[in-house]
Amino acid sequence: MDKNTIIKQAIVKILIGVSLLGGAYVLLGPDFSTFVIWWAVIWMLGCTFMPITSLLFSQYDDKGWMFSKVIGVAVSGYLTWLVVVLKFFPFTTLTCMVVTLICMIVNLWLALQLRRNRMDILPEKGSNLIFREEVIFFVMFLLWTYVAGFRPAAYGTEKFMDFGFMQSMMKSTTLPAIDMWYSQETMNYYYGGQYFAVFLTKLTTTSVEITYNLMRTLIAAFAFVLPFSLVRQMLRDRMNQEEQRHPEITGTLGGLLAGGAVSLSGNMHYIIYSKIIPLIHKINGAKTEETRYWFPNATRYIGHDPDTMDRTIHEFPSYSFVLGDLHAHMINVFFVLTVVGVLYGWLRNNKGKSYLQPVVFLCGLLLGIFQFSNTWDFAIYYVVICGTLFFGNLKRYSERMRLGVGWSVAQWLEVLAISVLAALPFNLNFNSSMAQGIVLSQNHSAFYQLCVLWALPVIICAVFILTYIYGMIKTPLGQFFRDTPFPDLYIVILGLCAIGLIIIPEIVYVRDIYEETSARSNTMFKLTYQAYILFGMAMAYMLTRFITARKKRLQQTFGILMTCILLSTFGYVGNAVHSWFGNIFDRSGYQTLDATLFLETDFPEDAAAIRWLNENVNGRPVVLEANGDSYSDYERVSAMTGLPTVMGWYVHEWLWRNDTADLNEKSSQIETIYTSTDSTQVQELLDYFNISYIFIGTQEREKYLNLNESLLRTLGEVVFDNGAVIIQVQ
Repeated sequence: MDKNTIIKQAIVKILIGVSLLGGAYVLLGPDFSTFVIWWAVIWMLGCTFMPITSLLFSQYDDKGWMFSKVIGVAVSGYLTWLVVVLKFFPFTTLTCMVVTLICMIVNLWLALQLRRNRMDILPEKGSNLIFREEVIFFVMFLLWTYVAGFRPAAYGTEKFMDFGFMQSMMKSTTLPAIDMWYSQETMNYYYGGQYFAVFLTKLTTTSVEITYNLMRTLIAAFAFVLPFSLVRQMLRDRMNQEEQRHPEITGTLGGLLAGGAVSLSGNMHYIIYSKIIPLIHKINGAKTEETRYWFPNATRYIGHDPDTMDRTIHEFPSYSFVLGDLHAHMINVFFVLTVVGVLYGWLRNNKGKSYLQPVVFLCGLLLGIFQFSNTWDFAIYYVVICGTLFFGNLKRYSERMRLGVGWSVAQWLEVLAISVLAALPFNLNFNSSMAQGIVLSQNHSAFYQLCVLWALPVIICAVFILTYIYGMIKTPLGQFFRDTPFPDLYIVILGLCAIGLIIIPEIVYVRDIYEETSARSNTMFKLTYQAYILFGMAMAYMLTRFITARKKRLQQTFGILMTCILLSTFGYVGNAVHSWFGNIFDRSGYQTLDATLFLETDFPEDAAAIRWLNENVNGRPVVLEANGDSYSDYERVSAMTGLPTVMGWYVHEWLWRNDTADLNEKSSQIETIYTSTDSTQVQELLDYFNISYIFIGTQEREKYLNLNESLLRTLGEVVFDNGAVIIQVQ
């Protein structure tokens, strides 16, 4: 490439970069600086972690550029968590920065070692690809952030819990932090997802009020670009092997389809119930009331329509990104996609020369993180890892199958041991009372409902996989593994795992407190969520392979038809965005990313008092407020401040601690404090719970009709009185 061409390309890239930043400034307004800080820090982490990433993704055209960002967050975030949990250092901005800086220095040292050995860290011909990926990432991050600004409130569904976890850890210097809804104990839940959000918040010196929303939009961006990077690479490898024309264009289009299938699409419920059934009614002349399709219906179908005592949940990423709950299963998406990407890199580069391979260590570390972020993903992706290691070793040792099995077993044990060791500090402080054993399913989904949700991906995967099963029958096993291309073998593994995940809830489930009406709900939720992600990548790869099949008209026709159906489900996210956020094309509806902005409108009498606590109270003193049922407006003080209260949302604490007797007693004691006329009794309870502040606002006055405010005022100093009252206990 001549010098003039290089200069022209550089100018074009600069102009594109300036345009993107200008667009971000116009769209985000006051949130622009925080958005750019987050993007820049993630970019820096990606750059500095490229040495280790280039080893893991040596077969990728971009050396794993996008995955390097996630690996940087995972490794530096985990090491920070480890030194804090082990009480070596406090959980502060300084600790986050120092640990991350050390990780960067180690990577720079590794870069020097690789350079001495004449090993490339950056791709020789992949700079344009890296730029394209960065543009895709920035655009997706920006668009989701802009959309989030139309409804930024950490209010409704389970947002109080998610935001409260973040506020609690933000104000804490120890981990696990005190449970903001159970002041006498630390968090007894999988807080890892929210922890990484807080880690990035402290690392970037930004505020939780903004980063609550930035974290979910960051994950949404990764949920598009990571599948794009992986599937594009797999298709490139396969197209090059077949010597097909235009492999870059084919790979790029397949990658874009994968990104959309994972992060933007819905299931066929949207197409059938919002398009096909209304059209049939219209053709038949039936008079029906026109109602707009309500996007959560696609996630609450089995057991809900029609209503039964077997209510289930079957969510998927685009629903999560729109709804805005910052749950662990959603935050974990960029980690699980990294596992999937790393495994393909290992499959392509498996030399079998040593037991302790970097991929094995990283997979073990990520599985360890899953144990305290979303433990379901630990079980799911341990199986995916084991399956990939097994088939990869069988291919590597196709002429010595027993050796391949031996390598696999050894690596299975290595991954498990590393993950257990990585999660040990969490598990030593965790009392797992939520799961109550695995039992056979007494309820089963109606076949037609399973077809509505899963027929499209299952049919596509089944057609592709059956061709390989047929090939396995016709050829010796060793020859089959030797002849099967790496991308095809890997996508078969992912497809089989995805199909298995939707079958399991029909056979067994994990018991919990929702046994009476929603026995299979949590099991189906967590398993099929990951099935959806795996299906998204598998479908994009398989459909692209069908469409590009040479001289196979039937396969091409099937691929085009199924692709059109898959693309039609992308309309789900448009419907959901419009339903939830309103007219996003009207810039005047943008409210900023402040997750606490709703306080002034929804809790006008309490807002100023809550903000006073955030601005004036240091440490983690106990603030008493009225407790209530889960998903209610109760606990707005503890959720928005992160300051612990005696007891929070009832069902959530029941799930986390499985001790209703204690919860009932605490509820009674809280009522006694607010309503008793016996000052001695009230003072004893205040001392017992170590209560520093008493909050009296709308919820307290509504719940306790005989609230004894005059007595409470005598027990301390009134430090705030403007509708809501805050009493600092003496």
